[in-house]
Parts: sequence; C-alpha cells; structure tokens
Amino acid sequence: MSTTIEPKESRRCPPRRLRSLAVASTAATLALGLVACSGGPASTNAVEGSGGKKSIETTLAFTLSSGFDPGNASSAVATAVNQHIFEGLIDLDPVTREPYRALAKEDPVASADGLSYTVAVRDGAKFSDGTPVTAEDVAWSFTRVLKPADPKAPPLMQGFVSFIDSVTAKDATTAEFKLKYPFALFAERIAVIKVVPKAKTADPAASKAFDTAPIGSGPFKLDSASKESGVKLSTNPNYNGPRPAKVETMTWNTTSEASARVSDLQGGRVQAIESVPYLNVDSLKDKYTVDVKQAFNQVFLMFNSSAAPFSDKRVRQALHYAINKDEVIKTALNGYGTPATSYLDEGNKDYQKAATVYDYNLEKAKSLLQEAGVTNLSFQLDTTDNSVVKDVAPLVIEQWKKIGVTASLNTVPSSAIYGDIVPKDTFRVLMATGDPSVFGVDTDLLMRWFYYGETWPGQRYRWSAADRKAMAELLDKAAQTSDEAARKALWKQALDKVADEVPLYPILHTKVVTAYDPAKLSDFSGAATTGLYFLGSSRKG
Repeated sequence: MSTTIEPKESRRCPPRRLRSLAVASTAATLALGLVACSGGPASTNAVEGSGGKKSIETTLAFTLSSGFDPGNASSAVATAVNQHIFEGLIDLDPVTREPYRALAKEDPVASADGLSYTVAVRDGAKFSDGTPVTAEDVAWSFTRVLKPADPKAPPLMQGFVSFIDSVTAKDATTAEFKLKYPFALFAERIAVIKVVPKAKTADPAASKAFDTAPIGSGPFKLDSASKESGVKLSTNPNYNGPRPAKVETMTWNTTSEASARVSDLQGGRVQAIESVPYLNVDSLKDKYTVDVKQAFNQVFLMFNSSAAPFSDKRVRQALHYAINKDEVIKTALNGYGTPATSYLDEGNKDYQKAATVYDYNLEKAKSLLQEAGVTNLSFQLDTTDNSVVKDVAPLVIEQWKKIGVTASLNTVPSSAIYGDIVPKDTFRVLMATGDPSVFGVDTDLLMRWFYYGETWPGQRYRWSAADRKAMAELLDKAAQTSDEAARKALWKQALDKVADEVPLYPILHTKVVTAYDPAKLSDFSGAATTGLYFLGSSRKG
C-alpha cells in the first residue's frame, strides 16, 4: 500500500491533486554588521541585504532564542528558518498544511499489517555541503531523536514520533520504519523529523557545533544568524527538490518592537513583515496586502503546579474565570482573536468544545478562591516580550484586582523565561504565546507538544506524575485506535482534562496578520502560524 502525495512546484501554484491519506497511510557563522537606516526607526537589529530582484528582505516578530538543530529547535525564528534549510522525507506546506514529497522519491509504502513502511530518498539529493543524502542519514535522523545519547534530556521532537520503534537503512537509498502499532497519520507525522547528515551530528560535540552551523538539503542554506543581527540565507546550489529557491539571498531582521516592523515595511527596507500590529491593519491596506488568518497560536497562562497555592487547580481556574476575554481581545488585539473554548482553536478541523469553558465570571472566581482558602493572593507574573503578550498582560493584571489578586509584571525575552526563570523553584505564573501548529495541525501532535513527555509537563509546569501518566495513556490509546470516532472520543477526554486542570491553558487564540508589498514580492502569502515562509517566492519590481 502507498499514499500518493504529489510534489508541488510552489504552494501558491494551483494545487495538484492530493489523494486520501487515511487508508493508504495506515497504507561557521559569519559576522554581521548593524547598519544605520534613514527614514524613521527600523528594526533594532536590521541587517544589510543585497537588495534588488535577487533578494528578499523581511522582519520577523521574534528574536532568535534557540539553536537550529531540528531535533530540538523550538524558537519561532529557528523553526521558520528550518523550513527553508532542511527537508523531511515528507514535508507539510507551511501555509496550506498539505503534505508533499520532499526528500522522499515516492510515497511511503506500508506493509499489509501497517507495522512497517519503506521510503526511498529522491535521486541525487545532496546536503548543502555537497555530500549525498543517504538512507543511513535518514535512519540516523530519526534514531537520534528516538534514542538520544542522554535519555534524561529527550529532544523536543521525540514525543511526536513515539509510535516509531526503529528506523534502519535497508540499502543505500531506502529507509525502513518499524512501528510499535499502526499509526493512521504516518505520512504527515514523519514531516516533523528533518534529515540531517550523520557525519555532522554523530556525537554530542558534533551536534553542539551543528546547532549553530546547520547543514540541510533544503533550497536555502544558512550563512549567519544571531539574536543581535538577524539571519542571512542564500541559495543551496546542490538542491534538486520540488521547491527550488527563486532568489539568491534572504535577509531576515528580527525585533519584538511592533513599530519597528511597520517602519521597515513602510520605509522599503523589507518586502514583508509578520505580526502586524492590529491598530495598523487598516492604515496598511491601501498600499500593502494584509493577510488575516485565524490561528491556533495562543496566549496562555502556565502555572508551577507543584507550588502552593497553584498546586490547587481551583486557584488556577479562578484566575481564568476572572479574565474578561472579550474585553481583552477588543482592547489589546483590536478584535483580532477569539476566546478559548478549548485547547484547539475553533478553526481546527478536529475542534471539540471543552466541557469546561472559562467564561467571564467574577463570582465563580471569588468562590473558587474561597473554597481553596486563598486570600490576598500576590505573585509575580512573568511574561515573554512578545508584542501581543505585552499588550494583554497589563489588562489581565487589572482584571485580577477585581477578585483581590495582585500581580506584578516581569517581562523578559523567551530565552530568559525558559532558560532561567521557569526552571527556578521561585517560578509561579507565566503568560506567553505558543504555536506548535508550525509542526502540524492534528490533535495528537498539538496536544503532545504541551502535554506529553517531560519538557513541558514535568520540567516547566510541574504537573503531577499521575496527571502526566493519565494524559500520556489517553494520547497513546487514541494514537493506536484505528476507528476515527473512537479516536476523537479519546481526544475529547484529553481536551476536557486539560481544560479542567489548566496547568497550561489558553486565554485566547489570536489571528495572525501578515503584510507584504505585492509590487515587490511574488507568490507569497501569510501563514496561520508564527514565522514567514518564502518557499517558491520571488522578487519583482
């Protein structure tokens, strides 16, 4: 059996037919200098691009806060970059979310019992350093995630592929997958593992170097990157896949300052920006194309669930009930968002409303605090420096005052939040954004990001061992269920559990707004996720 996944020249071209995936699938960093720009304030770390039709310049809304090793990369910038420099056997289009063959020569071929698959690497595929991509590289890319050198520090991608038992090279160009159980979403799911050269990642020291100087088989290669000076990419001359680069270079500026991104676009320094400030949408529409898409992207609250009083779920629930989400969305997002009625956004094809919905209810919030024996609650609210979070957090703090809760605001970059603040015993409450939909949009994947494994449930919000086990069992049972209705029922139990426990849970789902200059950029559209994606895009004008 095999799944037919048609390669696509460009995601903006008329889509070729994609057949059903259901039955068949079960069938050396360079230094960058800062430049001074005229014409108003620009992004704080703008880098100099080559300009003209051979280049694309853009400004992203986040700064680089992780490395690029695709087994563990989690920052918005790194994951967006990785879509351009790495490939999976199958990749998901970052805009349409449809799967297509990337490194795979043909569709994955399943055994009769659905417990094994074979996938061949496309002919002549090479990494950007000129070395060939082999089945051994494919097997290694999965194995290093499934069975890392340090089992106590599993890669972030591990939870997404826990259904895979082993991957081996059947011959020089064919990889064989052995599954623990039939998995209906095999073809799409293997897209989360990007193929890396074994020779560059075979030991911890090599992997550490690779994290800052990655080598992939995608249409672009990374020339330089840093938090201070942004990212520069150029064409991978060895790429022979379905989505060749249409520009020679790309320059990605990065800043969390919304006004700087708008200035970059209006000043002609860039052709596209992400995370357009909601108040600027109307003023940009006359000259620029503004894409508005409902997203999974969420503003969430996360608690140290092992520390009193937040170890009592009634306290966590009270803080959610006390938030007037409609007012927050109207005031902070200018209406560009929706209140969370589930962990999933309402635009998701598998959306199910949670049994517990946190409608604005001050009396309920006060009653829950009283039941928990909590009075005069005071704590530090840590937040990332994301522009949406910076607008939402002060409003939420003001609303909490109505139930006698006082919170002080501490805003720092994501790297400091997850590297320093959250790991400490003093951590209590975090407000941040999260968007695992960059990796896929099925319920299993989205829930595994925040609620499976150790990184988030164990190390970050410190959920109890019993709760972690119960959630893992629900998700694993759903993954092993071939009946779609039964699988959805199990997902509903999982969605209801996190809505009731709220160790980490959304306040709202945002709408993602992207703006670009149609006179200078062709074959581009905004994604319903963080990041900008230029696979198949070109310059004009």
